[in-house]
Amino acid sequence: MPAPSSSGTSPVTSETCTGTVVRSTGSWYDVQVDDRLIPCKVPGRFRLTETGTTNPVIVGDRVTLRVLEDETGLITEIHERTNKLSRRAAGRRVGLEHVIAVNVDAAWVVQSIRQPKLNPGFIDRFLVMAEMNGLPAGLVFNKVDLLRPGDREAVHYWRDLYAQQGYPVLMTSALTGAGVSDVEACLKDKTSVIVGPSGTGKSSLLNALVPGLGLKTGVVSRKTLKGRHTTTVATLLPLPFGGFVVDTPGLREFGIIDLEPAMLSHYFVDFRPYLNDCHYPNCTHDHEPDCVVRDAVEAGYISEERYYSYLNILSSLHLGDKDVGR
Repeated sequence: MPAPSSSGTSPVTSETCTGTVVRSTGSWYDVQVDDRLIPCKVPGRFRLTETGTTNPVIVGDRVTLRVLEDETGLITEIHERTNKLSRRAAGRRVGLEHVIAVNVDAAWVVQSIRQPKLNPGFIDRFLVMAEMNGLPAGLVFNKVDLLRPGDREAVHYWRDLYAQQGYPVLMTSALTGAGVSDVEACLKDKTSVIVGPSGTGKSSLLNALVPGLGLKTGVVSRKTLKGRHTTTVATLLPLPFGGFVVDTPGLREFGIIDLEPAMLSHYFVDFRPYLNDCHYPNCTHDHEPDCVVRDAVEAGYISEERYYSYLNILSSLHLGDKDVGR
């Protein structure tokens, strides 16, 4: 994706190089070029060509840049992306895409057992977007140190439900270190992105994985029982045991974008064995007669929780995803 030429006044050296975007603030982009970290900008006219997204340059992008005399850079080209993880932009910007990370090998969603509580609706929306973009996905259930006897059955139910669909599910505690070695094994020698609501312990997990990393962590609000944002920008971090991880700001919602309602069922992996057997080829699995998916729900082959989550997402897509299922 070549950028329009710059009309700025900063003098440009003859050096042109290629690097990886490792940090984005929305206006400046840190690009790693070998052992150099070069703060870069993009021409204003380039932004105008990317009107469907919140930002034209994303953490993980491979870019070509020109180095200016003040040792900053100007990004002139974004190389073709292998994949992306994105969501519908929050707020009133209807239809705008927020790309979280690109060129990654896997995507992980972190949820906490308590403070804040597990949110299956958030998980299902994340999984749909990962499936849409061909990204291997996994789940981390953090804060198992807060697990109470009365929670155990429900937490294990959700763990087993997603594991049965083929998603790896890790049970961890950043506080005690439980399961941290499992996270390391899954991230080793890969480029991964980690997302989740604020307060679920994403930064605490990374601090446990990388001694001395020192990412800022926060506490859950006693009033709202939701986390407070501590990570403010996405950053690509090297891992000492091999690989990289994109640390992302906490997300209160995970809205779906660029998906026709009729295609939603294709991204629920537990629905796939039944999709071709419905009486109507365009069955939405909502109200149509002779729906094999609904039959599978009644027979217990598809969980009711997943089916009702599907119906909630389907309804939100018909409404333009105004209800984003926080």
